[in-house]
Amino acid sequence: MHRLWLIFSQAVTVLVAALFVVATLKPEWLRVRSLLPVTVSVVQAPPSATSGPASTGFSAAARVAMPAVVSVTAQRTGQRPPQADDPALRFFHGDRAPAPQAGLGSGVIISPEGYLLTNHHVIAGADEIEVRLADGREARARLVGTDPETDIAVLQVQLGPLPVIALGNAAALQVGDPVLAIGNPFNVGQTVTGGIVSALGRNRLGLSTFENFIQTDAAINPGNSGGALVDARGTLVGINTAIYSESGGSMGIGFAVPVDLAREVMEAIVRDGRVIRGWIGVEPRDLTPDLAASLGLGSVSGVLITGVLQNGPAAQAGLRPGDVVTQVAAQSVQTTEQLLKAVASLKPQSRAVLSLQRAGQILNVQVSVGQRPPPTENTR
Repeated sequence: MHRLWLIFSQAVTVLVAALFVVATLKPEWLRVRSLLPVTVSVVQAPPSATSGPASTGFSAAARVAMPAVVSVTAQRTGQRPPQADDPALRFFHGDRAPAPQAGLGSGVIISPEGYLLTNHHVIAGADEIEVRLADGREARARLVGTDPETDIAVLQVQLGPLPVIALGNAAALQVGDPVLAIGNPFNVGQTVTGGIVSALGRNRLGLSTFENFIQTDAAINPGNSGGALVDARGTLVGINTAIYSESGGSMGIGFAVPVDLAREVMEAIVRDGRVIRGWIGVEPRDLTPDLAASLGLGSVSGVLITGVLQNGPAAQAGLRPGDVVTQVAAQSVQTTEQLLKAVASLKPQSRAVLSLQRAGQILNVQVSVGQRPPPTENTR
């Protein structure tokens, strides 16, 4: 019995020593693999979270609007260099032909007849205008007309069936509403950016004469000008026009012409070839409380007339510098923008009554409305 116990103890000692050596040199030999399958628990989102209305609303709007947004290339003849007319300089520099220039922008097809809306500054001075559709088709566009005072231009292309965008209701927009900006920024191809309506009725920006911009933080960059600003349904609510930027790129402040104003301009251009506006020949200025107090005008509200064009409609009607216009054709005016818009809406050769205050007296003056002269082109 003693011998068997000795053999057992020696065997256990050898086995423990072997296990120690294996655990030290080959520990993976001692790992036991489970015979049961290994499972990983995950939480799968329900189908509605990835394919429901919340995720497809903007993509559906983009699909509706994108086919009607086009890229616009405006070819301009280059300017002659300064040495072109100097024989001495031409001897050294040679007789070089002016290099052509190309401007890039966007446009929106708004009728089956091929009418497009874009910006005036996109096609200003162009000799040829090329339009490329989202489906790859290209065509030369005809300039129907342009209105620098709202920065709107109308083009027309002759192609087969055209995708047309539906016009929305810009007047129904509210601050905070989601919008998409669609265009061809930096000529990288059609691009959609999203944001919200940041403000409405922006003016006094110095971008055009008649300003009533929609402000948005949807990214708008060079090349987006003339493109579409659409609502969550994919209907057109504005024409992207300009950005506020210190670098040339988007800084989250973009501006679009409301579609109702763009439509009015388009219809006037298609009908008359240009936009015809009323004009009376005055220089207006906002009447602030401080300015009214300094002039001794009391609490009157209206628009101060600082200058009257000699022999113009207002001068012939008896208006004078210092008059404060309070109404135009029974429409109250409180700011310079309201006065310009009210006068512009009058038909030339018609007669309108202006209500004004002069030296504490209220007067009604009848003015024979003239036609607003075309604006002087300036560098944008």
